Amino acid sequence: MRSTPTPTLNIDRRTFDPKWLIIGLIVVFLVIFQVLPLFYLVIKAFFPNGHLSLSAFKRVYTYPMNWSALKYTVITATATMFLGILFAFPLAWLIGRTNLIGSKFFRTLFVTTYMVPPFVGAMAWMRLLNPSVGTLNILIMKLFNLSKAPFDIYTMGGLVWVLTGFYFPYAFITISRAMEKMDPSLEEASRISGATPLQTLAKVTMPMMLPSIVAAGLLVFVTAGSCYGIPSIIGVPGQIHTVTTRIIDFVYIGSQEGLTDATTLAVFLMLIANIVLYVSTFPLAKKQFITVSGKSTRPNMVDLGRWRIPISLIVSIFALIVVIIPFFTVASTSFTVNLGKPLTEAGNLTLRYWERIFTRKAIISSARNSLLSASAAATFGMIITCMMAYLLVRTKAKGRKIPDFLITVGSGTPSVVIALALIMTMSGKFVINIYNTLTIMIIAYMIKYMLMGMRTVVSALTQISPSLEEAAQISGAGWFRSLRDVTLRLIAPSVVAGWFLIFMPCFYELTMSTLLYSNNTKTLGYELYTYQTYHSQQTASALATAILVMVILVNWLLHKLTKGKFSV
Repeated sequence: MRSTPTPTLNIDRRTFDPKWLIIGLIVVFLVIFQVLPLFYLVIKAFFPNGHLSLSAFKRVYTYPMNWSALKYTVITATATMFLGILFAFPLAWLIGRTNLIGSKFFRTLFVTTYMVPPFVGAMAWMRLLNPSVGTLNILIMKLFNLSKAPFDIYTMGGLVWVLTGFYFPYAFITISRAMEKMDPSLEEASRISGATPLQTLAKVTMPMMLPSIVAAGLLVFVTAGSCYGIPSIIGVPGQIHTVTTRIIDFVYIGSQEGLTDATTLAVFLMLIANIVLYVSTFPLAKKQFITVSGKSTRPNMVDLGRWRIPISLIVSIFALIVVIIPFFTVASTSFTVNLGKPLTEAGNLTLRYWERIFTRKAIISSARNSLLSASAAATFGMIITCMMAYLLVRTKAKGRKIPDFLITVGSGTPSVVIALALIMTMSGKFVINIYNTLTIMIIAYMIKYMLMGMRTVVSALTQISPSLEEAAQISGAGWFRSLRDVTLRLIAPSVVAGWFLIFMPCFYELTMSTLLYSNNTKTLGYELYTYQTYHSQQTASALATAILVMVILVNWLLHKLTKGKFSV
């Protein structure tokens, strides 16, 4: 019987092995720009003046506004987590396991929302549910002859609703992927035993999916808790401050005490994020392994029968409210002269704001900075992740898991913490001075988003037999040439997908850009935020709509380039 080759390549110990050099260089990069800054941030929180002192913690965590920010952060993140799972699990099951009408369309719609800037949702719901001039509020008041607006977006409930609308796709994607890999044999046994589809869902599917559901919930919790754009647009006007808004407020104070207070609050976010990362990586991952089969399976589809049309209608209404209406609201605002009048009213339709975003020098400069920094972060990020993915999957080189671990930690660290740590260490304190440059933004983006590329390439490599690379090396090709001419050609679609998955969130990134920008390095995300907050909502809406169109085009392009294998 022919034995299956092991997915590793032999290492010739008699010659210099470039793998060690690559691992070393990547580790050095991550240590300098990730480990050192984060470690220094924690040290400064406990040693603000060079000696151990808890005075900063006492000052920060006893100040009423900061304590409220901590409380509101935990409450909103927890509520978003539960509401997100409440939306995501039924949708994942209906779209992935039933004959729901338009399931492919709904899957694309909800997944595309994952790549849309969250603060765009805040802009949309602010226009819809503003207590004074909200479009939806005015419509409901006219229909039901109400004297007072039924909804106020500037409340805790409004903040949770907007956070949920733009973070439940994180849970939807996580649960959907787990469902695709789940062994359906137990579900089949349940159905054969006479259980109904709902009984099977409750007694078999949900218990098997519980680790994935919990992992998805924790992901939503930490992303919602570390969000800045939505709380700054929705929460701050309603006096609902979160940890992220308070951190940025402290940094903008510009004093040493303000920076110390920001650092002390950042430690709270780091602690929460690392606890979530540990639970998701170790205990939950082990439990999830038990419920996922290693063989290729195709889950049985559940026939909804007479409930197919009503349930499809309910999902359509949900998609209309959560996705389509907000996006349409943002787009229509970009063509409106007077926000207090209907778009269809004579003289209220204009293209001036679209003309502005394509002609104003500040916006063009910011778009250029975003394009350059996002492209650089995606390109350098993919170079690192391709090398590391290859070493992780194809070799047994000692230390190969260290960069993977560091990349995972970077991805799980809140954006505001990464930016604050880089500000404290990359301003010349440790020789390197890249503050107020695009370089510091590129590095911040890489630390935060490289994991997206890493997981994509690792997944592709595990599906390719190492025998082709071994054949190339037997024919005389060196390790690097076999990697370039064989491996990279085979995983090219995954590399393209990984590049776009890093590029898109970097292109419109707001939180880190808000802390790291200078007059010459403003980005499109920050430009959009300032127009929405201080200048012109119509111009901000035009920018946001342009980004939405770009996301759709990238999704289409990615689908074509990877022959349908990957999409946003």
